Amino acid sequence: MRLTLPRWSGTLAVKAAVFITVMCCALAALLGVLVHVSVTNQTVGQARDLALARLQDATTAYEAGDPLTPGAGVDPEGLPAPLRSLAAAGERGTMVDEHEGRPTMWAAGPADGGRALAVAVDYSQQARTIDGLDRAIGWSSALAIGATVLVGAFAVTRVTRRLHTTARVARRISAGDLDARVNDPRARDRTRPQDEVAAVAAALDSMAASLQGKLLAEQRFTADVAHELRTPLTGLHAAAELLPPGRPTELVRDRVAALRTLTEDLLEISRLDTGRERLDLDTEELGALAERVVRASGTNTSVRVVRDTRVETDRRRLERVLGNLVANAHKHGRPPVVVTVDGPVVTVRDHGAGYPEYLVEHGPQRFRTEGGVKGHGLGLTIALGQAEVLGARLEFRNAPGGGAVARLTLPQAPPDGHTADRE
Repeated sequence: MRLTLPRWSGTLAVKAAVFITVMCCALAALLGVLVHVSVTNQTVGQARDLALARLQDATTAYEAGDPLTPGAGVDPEGLPAPLRSLAAAGERGTMVDEHEGRPTMWAAGPADGGRALAVAVDYSQQARTIDGLDRAIGWSSALAIGATVLVGAFAVTRVTRRLHTTARVARRISAGDLDARVNDPRARDRTRPQDEVAAVAAALDSMAASLQGKLLAEQRFTADVAHELRTPLTGLHAAAELLPPGRPTELVRDRVAALRTLTEDLLEISRLDTGRERLDLDTEELGALAERVVRASGTNTSVRVVRDTRVETDRRRLERVLGNLVANAHKHGRPPVVVTVDGPVVTVRDHGAGYPEYLVEHGPQRFRTEGGVKGHGLGLTIALGQAEVLGARLEFRNAPGGGAVARLTLPQAPPDGHTADRE
């Protein structure tokens, strides 16, 4: 079973803080061990030299038959057994052990009769010195780790804050706000040292500017082409009306009408691309509006009003959205086509093959259709654009039982008690 970590554990700041903490702890432990070992060896060495010097004095007095110095004795009580064995074997040695509740440095050597001549030196002061040193190392290491982590966290937070700003701007650009820029101070000021975050921010700003320029050029081209086509199309339409009745005339008129519709769609898309559309708001009964759209479409579409409501919206734009959705359902789906009104939510469902996968995932794309279906992909693009102008949310999905479902969620008008329920 794989361990699932919380989401915050994956952030750069947490990883950096953990890394800094681990490295500080490792460095503090290494330095503490080195200092402890060095001071302990020095302290123990000095105590050992003192004990051996006193043992030498005691040995001289013992061999001369003089009284032994204080702290010296033959086979004294408390002498560690290993040291006693070493002295009985004819060797000298030292050892730190507890004696009468205090740390003691013992030094022992051979005496006659296989006995041990030993000297005890008080080791309490040295032990307290080492204990105090260990505590000082512990406290200083903790303070150093805390200060380093705080400073490191502050430095990392500055970097991650800039990264979060860059990511937020990237999301705004992907959502369609092409004016969004990071404007990182380091990237703007070339005299300052340039780090990797500044390089990423500068690259993102450059990409956004380039993308904005290309999209604006495309929008201007689309608008110019649509405007330029209107005049000759008007002439073609007038000329087609003068042709004698017959099958060729019907074909010409049909193609001219299709071309005029495409041109008008392109003009509408170019206006939506500019983002300067203004709403003409009014309060509308959503159920009645949906029925009016279906009647105007001239299609066999059923309207089901589960819960009617009043919405404050631009009637013309909303009729355009619903009309395009109904027309798309009949053109690319199969009957029955059902428009359902449930409060501020309107769904249009057909029972065909459903939307293409790319459309469900990324939304409609102009001039893109799949599966040999005729069309330019502009109807749903216009519906989505007009829905955004209305402040509504338009979602596309495929029904589990088959068929395409377009769900339009409208902002609801303030309640005024004029709400009806109809079936």
